[in-house]
Amino acid sequence: MPTQSPSPSPLPALLLLLSAITGLVDAASILGLGKVFTANMTGNVVFLGFAAAGTPGFKWSAYVVAILAFMAGALVAGRLARGHIGRPMSAWLMRASLLETALLWIAAAIAIGLEISELGDARTFAIIALTGVAMGFRNATIRQLKVPDLTTTVLTLTITGLAADSSAAGGSNPNWPRRVAAVVSIFVGAAIGAWLVHFYGLASALAAAGLVGLAGTIAWGRHPTAATPVVG
Repeated sequence: MPTQSPSPSPLPALLLLLSAITGLVDAASILGLGKVFTANMTGNVVFLGFAAAGTPGFKWSAYVVAILAFMAGALVAGRLARGHIGRPMSAWLMRASLLETALLWIAAAIAIGLEISELGDARTFAIIALTGVAMGFRNATIRQLKVPDLTTTVLTLTITGLAADSSAAGGSNPNWPRRVAAVVSIFVGAAIGAWLVHFYGLASALAAAGLVGLAGTIAWGRHPTAATPVVG
């Protein structure tokens, strides 16, 4: 009997789902926390520059908290990844997903009843810190996977590649379906996040982000390729 070829890894699909969650979380932070990113640090550095120049409506403290929290999450993720070298990838990513989900759900619990007019209170900074740690942790974890064109948080290079590597530029259009899917995923996630914040509040968007990410990781972990050992 002919040997049946194994089905392709669903890891890219999981990363596209996580990209959508990035859009959802950034929609929650921008719309619900007041002009601060918790998944995209480039935007925070730009906003921090605006705040340093005294531009009204930009609070330097929020951006500093977000950046430091993001770095803290990335640091923890780096240590966790190195601690799982040689072990099944499913164990590593499942622990990572559980931590990210816990952080997002705690942030959601804190956000219950929080109004846009309450942006200056301590709960706002707690939510920024928790979601910043979660997204920094996620970004560093995905970085260790080294899957081309699927960083789940940044699209600048993806969109650059779509144009620079296109046939119109004399290129061969490498990975163009994946690149387009990454852009669409974050777009859809941002739209859903904005809808949830507008109609159901900040807490609903954060809770949904945690739930979808955990469910997606559990589904991926059932595939045989999830047993692949983590490499350094």
